[in-house]
Amino acid sequence: MVQSQQPSRMTVAALARTAGVGVETVRFYQRRGLMPTPPRPGGSGASGGFRTYGPDDVRRLHFIRSAQTAGFSLSEVAELLELDAGDDHARVRALAGRRLDALDRQIAALKSARAALSALVASCGGPDAGPCPILGAFET
Repeated sequence: MVQSQQPSRMTVAALARTAGVGVETVRFYQRRGLMPTPPRPGGSGASGGFRTYGPDDVRRLHFIRSAQTAGFSLSEVAELLELDAGDDHARVRALAGRRLDALDRQIAALKSARAALSALVASCGGPDAGPCPILGAFET
């Protein structure tokens, strides 16, 4: 089986491309302290004075994006990254439990909004004369 290999060291553009994000996203995460900013090497040569990134940086970037997709805020992602280095399972579980509760509240709110909109759409099935009940509901 042939596996796709990423280079051992890469530029920020290659890192971003590998992780499926933009260069500015990487730089934003660096400014927020979520991603390390490697030192800029001096002189010429293969690195040409460019900062380089490795497989650990790709994993960290994937971790950040996955945690964000799960709905964690950037401050929570920072905490998860800190906890990732330790064995504080209880703290990780508590953070994930809070996030799950928040998702349940969002789902309930979306279901309520859907039911209200569905009722409005059904009430709009009458004749075209008079004001639209959907627009009227939004005005009140």
